[in-house]
Amino acid sequence: MKRMVLPAALLLGSLSLVHCSSNKTDAESTATTASTDTSDFKVVSEQFADLRMLRYQVPGFEALPAKQKELLYYLYEAGLSGRDIIYDQNYKHNLRVRRTLEALYPANQQNLSGGDKADEAKKFDVYAKRVWFSNGIHHHYSTRKMLPECSADYFASLVRAADPKTLPLQPNETVDQFLAAITPIIFDPNVAAKQVNQEAGADLLQTSATNFYEGVTQAEAEAFYAKKIDKKDQQPISYGLNSKLVKNSAGQLEERVWSAQGMYAPAIKKIIFWLEKALTVTETAEQKEALSKLISYYKTGSLKTWDEYNIAWVKDTQSLVDVVNGFIEVYDDPLGYRASYESVVSFKDLEATKRIKAIGDQAQWFEDNSTILPQHKKKNVVGITAKVITVVAESGDAAPATPIGINLPNATWIRAAHGSKSVNLGNIVEAYDQANASSGMLDEFALTDAERTRARQYGALAGKLHTDMHEVIGHASGQINPGVGTTKETLKSYASAIEEGRADLVALYYLPDPKLQEIGVTKSADVAKAEYDGYLRGGLMTQLTRLQPGETVEEAHMRNRQMVAKWVYEKGKKDNVVEMVKQNGKTYVRINDYDKLRGLFGQLLRELQRVTSEGDHAAAKNLIETYGVQVDQALHKEVLERYKKLNIAPYQGFIQPRLVPTINDGKVTDVKLEYPTDFAKQMLEYGQKYSLLPNYN
Repeated sequence: MKRMVLPAALLLGSLSLVHCSSNKTDAESTATTASTDTSDFKVVSEQFADLRMLRYQVPGFEALPAKQKELLYYLYEAGLSGRDIIYDQNYKHNLRVRRTLEALYPANQQNLSGGDKADEAKKFDVYAKRVWFSNGIHHHYSTRKMLPECSADYFASLVRAADPKTLPLQPNETVDQFLAAITPIIFDPNVAAKQVNQEAGADLLQTSATNFYEGVTQAEAEAFYAKKIDKKDQQPISYGLNSKLVKNSAGQLEERVWSAQGMYAPAIKKIIFWLEKALTVTETAEQKEALSKLISYYKTGSLKTWDEYNIAWVKDTQSLVDVVNGFIEVYDDPLGYRASYESVVSFKDLEATKRIKAIGDQAQWFEDNSTILPQHKKKNVVGITAKVITVVAESGDAAPATPIGINLPNATWIRAAHGSKSVNLGNIVEAYDQANASSGMLDEFALTDAERTRARQYGALAGKLHTDMHEVIGHASGQINPGVGTTKETLKSYASAIEEGRADLVALYYLPDPKLQEIGVTKSADVAKAEYDGYLRGGLMTQLTRLQPGETVEEAHMRNRQMVAKWVYEKGKKDNVVEMVKQNGKTYVRINDYDKLRGLFGQLLRELQRVTSEGDHAAAKNLIETYGVQVDQALHKEVLERYKKLNIAPYQGFIQPRLVPTINDGKVTDVKLEYPTDFAKQMLEYGQKYSLLPNYN
C-alpha cells in the first residue's frame, strides 16, 4: 500500500508527477539489437491502443565502479527471473496465453506486410502487445478483460499453421483440443471478465479472476484469517502475503506458499541463484545481511524471515546500490492479503537526494504540526531514509507500468520501530516529463493563461515535491490505535484507497507551508497552486479518460484522487472554494480560494487518519462509495470527446534497459548498458530467456 502511481491523464494535465548471459559469446550476440548511443535519445518509442511506450536513461551508470556494475547486473537478472510469477498470479491461464502469442507472433508479423490478412494481423499485433504490457489478459489498470479485435478464425488459422512443438500444449493434447480450450479464455468476454473486482456487495473472490485464491469464497477467506490473526500482537506477520489460498479435496482451506520448496519453485530458485551471486559483491555489511535474509526468506517462505529481511533492509542506508525484490504490494488481491511479485533495481542519485532528504529530516516537525488528532500522532517518528534513485531495471508488477515513488516496508510495526525507506524514481520522473512536455492536455483542460503558466513554470517541481511528501511524510505519518488491527483487517477492500488518500493529503496540506521555503526545497507559493490546480483538475475531470463510458471508478489510486477532489469540492460549495465552470461549451475546474482549499485538505486528512487509527470501516466505505466511485456520465462523455482530439494515450510504460556483462575466464569484468527500442522484441527475448515456470502452477 505504499506505492505512488499517477495516471498519464494527470501527468499530462499539469506537467507534473505526484513502481543469464553465461559467456562472452552469448553476451556479445545481443549487443547489436539495441543502441548505447544516447546523444539522440528518444523517450517515446511507439503508441498503440490506449498505451504509449517510453524509454528511460540511466545517467551515471558508466561512471560506476566495476564491482557496483556487477552487483547491479546480478540484481537485474534476479528481478527478471521472477517475470513468469506475475503472469501466473494475475490469472491462472496467463502463461499459456502468453506462450501462445509468443509462438504465433513471428508468423503474424509476416502477414503485416500486406494482402488480405494485414488488417487482422495488425489487430493481433496490438493484442499481443497489450497482454505483454499488462502481464496478462486483463488491463493493467482497470483489470477488465482485454478482448482481441482480430477474429477467432484468424487466430485459429495462425494456430493451425504453427509447428505444434512451439505451442504450449498440455500432455497428450491435440491442436484441436488446445484451440477449444484457449479460444474462450482469450475471446469470450464472460470468461474471467475481471481480474480484481471491488464492487460493493459482491463476493470479491468469486467475481475476481486473480490467481490468489481457488475454490474459496470471500467469507471463507476472511474467517480463515480472523482465526489466525491476534489483534493484540504488536509484531504481527503479514498473513497470506506469499501464498495462494485454496480449498483442498477434503474441503479444507490451505495456503500454498511461494518458496524454493513450494509454489513457483523453479523461478524462485533462479532468483536465489542470482541473489547469491550478488552476495559476493555487496558494498556493505548491512547490504550483505539484508540480501542474506532475502535469500533465506525465498528458501523457506517464512514470513517471520520476511520481517527480519525488511528490518535489515531498512538499516542498509549507506549502500549506493539498492533493490526492491519480493512479494510486496497487495493492490491485486481484492482482500489485501496476497502480494504481487516485483523488482526495482537502482542506485542513489546523490545530488537529487538533497531535496527529498531535507523533507525527511523534518518528519517529526511535520507530524507535530499536522491537522490530525493528537492521539493519532506519532510521538517519535524514526528512521525515515529518503532518497532519489536512478532506476536501472524493473520487472514483475513494476514493469512496464511503473510507480514513481515507493515507501517500504509495508508492515506498520516495522515502520514504527525501525523506520522506512522513501524513494522518488528520479530518472523515471524525468522521462515522463520529457514525454509529456507537448501533449496539448494542459491547453485543452486548464481554464486560464495564469493556470497554464504556473503549470509550465512550477508543475514539474510541484509534482516532485508532492511525490516526496506523499512517500516520506505521508505514509510514515499517524498511528493505529492499540488493539485495532491492520487496515486490511478493518477497512478491508477500502484500505488501499484510504491509505493513498491519506498520504496525498499530507502532501497537499503541506505544499503551501512556509516550512518548505525555510528548508530550501521551494521558493514560491505558486508551486503549491500549480499542484492544487493539477490535482483538482485530474481528480474531478482528466483521470476520467481512463474509463470507458458507463464505468465506475474501481482502481484504488483513482478512487483516492476522486474522493479527495470531490469531497473538497462538495464541502467548499458554501464558500465557493472550488467551482466547475462552463466556457464555450467546455467544463473547467476553477479554484477561487487556495487558502480555504488547504484548510479543507487538512480537515479531510484528520478524518482519514481517524478512520485509519480507529479502523472505522463504515466511515471508509461511506467516503469511498459517496465520493470516489460514481461518475458524472455527461461530464465523462465531454472529457472523452475533448481528449480524443489530442490523439494521446492515457497509459504509459517503459521498455527496459538491458545489462550486458563482459565475461572473461568465467568472471564478470565489466557491464555495459543498452537501450532497446522495440517493445515486442524485448518481450520475445524475455519469453525465451526467463520462461522458468510450467503453464500451470
